[in-house]
Formats: sequence, C-alpha cells, structure tokens
Amino acid sequence: MRTTSRGLIAALALTPLLAGCFAQSDSGDTDGEGATGGRLRVALAVPPVQALSPYSNDATVLSKLSVAEGLTALSKDGIATPALARSWTQKNPTTWTFELRKATFQDGTQVTAESVVSALDHANAAASKPRVLSDVTLTAKAEDTDTVTLTTKAADPVLPLRLASPALAILAPKAYAKNGTVSPVGTGTGAFRITKLTGKTEATLDRYDGYWGGKAEAPGIDVTWIADGTARANALRGGDVDIAEWIPTAQAKLLPKGTRHEVPSVRTDSLILNTGSGLFTDAPLRAAAREAVNGSALVDSVFGGYADPAQGLFGPAVPWAAEDRVPVTGRAKAATTAEVKTKTKGRTLRLATYTNRTELPEAATVLQQQLEKAGFTVKQDVREYTQMEADLLAGKYDALVFSRVTLLDTGDAVGYLASDFMSDGVYNIAGLKDPAVDKAVKAAAEEGDTQERRKKIMRAEAEILRTDAVIPLVHEQAVQGIATDVEGVLLDPRERSLIDVDTHLK
Repeated sequence: MRTTSRGLIAALALTPLLAGCFAQSDSGDTDGEGATGGRLRVALAVPPVQALSPYSNDATVLSKLSVAEGLTALSKDGIATPALARSWTQKNPTTWTFELRKATFQDGTQVTAESVVSALDHANAAASKPRVLSDVTLTAKAEDTDTVTLTTKAADPVLPLRLASPALAILAPKAYAKNGTVSPVGTGTGAFRITKLTGKTEATLDRYDGYWGGKAEAPGIDVTWIADGTARANALRGGDVDIAEWIPTAQAKLLPKGTRHEVPSVRTDSLILNTGSGLFTDAPLRAAAREAVNGSALVDSVFGGYADPAQGLFGPAVPWAAEDRVPVTGRAKAATTAEVKTKTKGRTLRLATYTNRTELPEAATVLQQQLEKAGFTVKQDVREYTQMEADLLAGKYDALVFSRVTLLDTGDAVGYLASDFMSDGVYNIAGLKDPAVDKAVKAAAEEGDTQERRKKIMRAEAEILRTDAVIPLVHEQAVQGIATDVEGVLLDPRERSLIDVDTHLK
C-alpha cells in the first residue's frame, strides 16, 4: 500500500508540537501502476511576483502544487512532521540535528546535506530575506552526506515548524543564480515538476516519477492565474478549470451543487494604519479610526456570511486564541470628529487595497464611508497586489485594507507577529516601532512550553492592538471551487496545501 504525505500527517497527528525525533521509511511505495485520470486544470488568484521565487509571496504556490518541500512539513493540527528530513533531534536549546531521507531533486541530482546547507545559506543571504527568518539567526552545517546540524543564535523552540515554511523549500543547486535570483523550474523535490512558466499568466507542471513519496495520481497540472475572482468562478462554472481557489463570497452560492467547499481560515482581514508617516503617526487619530470602523458590518454586506466578526488578530480557526485572549488596555483617547477635521484639515487619508481578493475593494468602500463620517477625507487607491507591494512597504499609504494568513510563515503565530509588527519586521507595513510590542513578541519567541507560548502570544496581541496600528475587521471563511469529478483536493485553513499525490480526476 502506497504511503502518502497525507497518510503521514494523519499518523503523526498526536505527536507533541515540538517533538524531538521522528522516523519514517526513506521512500514512498509505488504500486507499479500508472496514475489514473487526466491533467488537473487549476485557477490561482495571485499572479507571481518574482517568477515563483521562494523568497517572495509566490512561495506558497510551490507548496500548494506539491512542487517543493522543506526539511519538515506541517500537519493538519500544526505539528511539525517529516519531509526531506526523516527525523531530528534537539541537542541543546540552540542546536538541532536533522537526518535526511533518500530523495532526488527533479533534475536528477541527489538531495544531500551539502545541498540543504547551500539552500538555507542562500535563503539567509537573500536580498529580500524571507519573513520566516526575520526573527532568527540560522547557521547550517553538513556533518556527513545525510546529516545537517542547524544552530540558532538564540534558543528557537519552534525551529522544526519554521523549517516547514514554503520560503525555506530546498531546491537543487542549479536553482540559485549568481545574481541572487532563484528558479524552482525543474529544481524542486515534490510530486510535480514545473516544466514551463509563462510570465504571470500560466505554468505547466508534469508528474515527477522520482518523487520519494510515491507517484502522483494525476499526470500533471496546468495552472492559470486569474486575478479577477468572478472570472475564476466563471472558469469553474464553464468547465474551463477543475479547481478554482478563493471564490468570492458573492459568487460562492452561484456555484453548482457539490462544487462549493467552505474552509475555516486562519486569514484575518484588517485595516492597517501607517504609524511611521502621514496622518496616523498621531495616536488619537488612529484611535478615532478604530472607533469609527465597524468590521461586523462587513460580515453580511460584503462577505455574504462567509466571515466572522473580528475577535482580535486570531479568530475561530485558531481555537486556543479565545481561551488565552488578554484585555487591551492603555489605548490612546480617540480624537473627536471636530478634532479629526482640525488635525487633518487640507490632508487626505490615502486608503489602499488590492483587487486579488474581490471582497477587499468592497470593504474599502464601506470603511471609507465610516471614516468620512468620523471626519476624515478619504481617497482610495485600488490595484492588483503585485503593483502596489513596494509602495506598501515603503509607507506610501496611510491605511491598507489587508487580508493576512496569520499562521502562514511558521505555522506558529510568533513569526507573523515578528514580521508584521516588530520594529525590524520585514513585512511591517504599519511601520510600527514600539518597545513594549518588541518586548512582548520577543518573550513569546523565547518560550518553549507550548501552553505558555500561546499565553505570551496573546499578551503580544494585546500590546499590538493597544497601538491601534492594526484594526481587525473579520476572520474569513475561505471558499474553494472544486469540480465534482475531482478527488483528493486538500482544504487547508493555512492555505499552504491544495494538490498532492492523491489529487486526481475520477
């Protein structure tokens, strides 16, 4: 019987979060029979920013389509499980040893300790450092052909979770160019090999028969990027694609029976306020915006019921969050409407959002009305995300309606808090520099006990919300469109997985 990654995840679901050692056979069973069914046609929402480089937001595409893998993977329950590493041991608080399985890259070369070290070194040295490495200093060393030692400058209790990030996928040596670019085309280790990438519109993937986890059922995947959500839904309804991700809520109920699949999501939609420059360097104005904004109004009017009112940065799909949530205290007093008009006289609130998620422009319009009622003068800038990311990170907007997968980078909330809200965070769109926030996030990062770590995460959440740098709006429920003749699609709340070796046409 073939062993698949999904079966592995189920088998290890009860393993402790930070277990020190795992073991599994070095290769997946293949049954000798050819895979059944035709090629899968998939519509994805966000076009590539950097030619599917793992060091960009494109990284999740590599895991969604089973192209590339890290040393570890995340189970359904957020547990670190074996991937290219078949086992690991923590020697001391800062040193871990990983034993590699027998695997090959899609160019036919062997996965070795040296190739793993090279891949991790390239990630560390990247001009645009992956967010998952924003709060850790990682050193890799090859002990022998199949053994890698990883050392961190400070204790990193969740290192096995960190290594499951798509941004730390291990690619073949030829993937890494001297100019710093990285190409996953034909260089991954997963069940499907990218054979062609056509700009930001299409990609062709063929089954990689040398995959250690066994031969995939589907012979290949044909990917089309369709930024417009209605167009993605229409492509599914018209039979042009078999799988369409992120169906807009307005379109969800229009899908044929049996093709709509609702997934609890760790995605939170928020209003991010730029604390580094512009109007919202003023704390009372941020507080006025927070009091003016009502995210609950978006649940039905914009999301058609496919969302929950925001409870904080983490919603119902993070079940432990509610148990440990800390009351927010110490917020600035909100400016009155008259004070808002005086403070902002002659100045316009630049409100940005992007079109890749259909609901966000609608939400921005509702929020604009709420903010204008509070005395602000608002002008929207709505574009495709890839066209505005550089401006967002450069602080060229006052506010952003933003959708964020809060457990994406490490599967552990600390990674998100560190990259988005610490003073030196690499994705700190809010421009937040607050010593109390930095201290709280650092305390959570250093905690090794799972229960205590979660409590400290929620204390950090309260410190972040105190600043009004972020105003949570809703917790989304994802809707994935899947044709009735497709089996084995992965419905992942973290949005890392979609297709694996078992996904196929009937």
